[in-house]
Amino acid sequence: MIMLEIVTCDQGSPEWAQARLGIPTASEFASILSKGRGGAESRTRQSYLYKLAGERLTGEPMESITTAHMERGRLLEDEARSVYSFVTGHACERIGFFRRGRAGASPDALIGTDGLVEIKTKLPHLMVETILRGEFPPEHKAQCQGQLWIAGRAWIDIAVYWPGLPIFITRAHRDEAYIRELADAVEAFNAELDRVVDQIRAYGRPEAA
Repeated sequence: MIMLEIVTCDQGSPEWAQARLGIPTASEFASILSKGRGGAESRTRQSYLYKLAGERLTGEPMESITTAHMERGRLLEDEARSVYSFVTGHACERIGFFRRGRAGASPDALIGTDGLVEIKTKLPHLMVETILRGEFPPEHKAQCQGQLWIAGRAWIDIAVYWPGLPIFITRAHRDEAYIRELADAVEAFNAELDRVVDQIRAYGRPEAA
C-alpha cells in the first residue's frame, strides 16, 4: 500500500501550493471523472490535465480564478467550523495537505482518528434547497470520497453553511467500490499526464541521428 504523507502547512500558503504541485487533488476529482457529450473527451477533464502538465513543466502553481462568492466562502470557513463543533460536540483539528502517491487532498478538518469534515458555503436560496433535499450533496461525492481514500479514514461529514440559516450536516461513509473506481481513474489520468509532459518536453528537440 502507498504510504500517506502529511504536509504540515496552512492551506493556501506557498508551502501548500508546492505540496500539491502537478498532482491531481480531491477538489478536482469530479473533473477527472467527467464525461463529454456523446462519448467525446470531456473539456473539463482535458483542461485540468493541461493545467497540471503546465505545473509540472514550469514548476509553478497554476493560476486560479477567485470569485467574490469563493472569497466570502473562505472568510466564512472558520465561522462554519466553529458552528459545526458547537452543534456536534466534535473537536476540529486543522490539517494542511495529505498526499498518497501521486494524489492529494486538503480536508477542512480531522475528527478523532476516523473522521473528516468538508465545509461548503452556499447562498441562502441554495441553502434552502440543500436543507429541503436532506441528502448528501451528490455534486461533492467525488471530492469527499476522494478525501476518505487519500486520508485513509472511515467517514466524512459535509457541513453546508450560511450565516443566519441552520447549518446542514450529513455524513457519508467510505464507498469502497466507488473509491476503487476513482483510484483507477486517477491512475489512468496520471499516466496520460505523464505522456503529455513527455511529449511537450520532447517538442522541438532535434531527433537523434
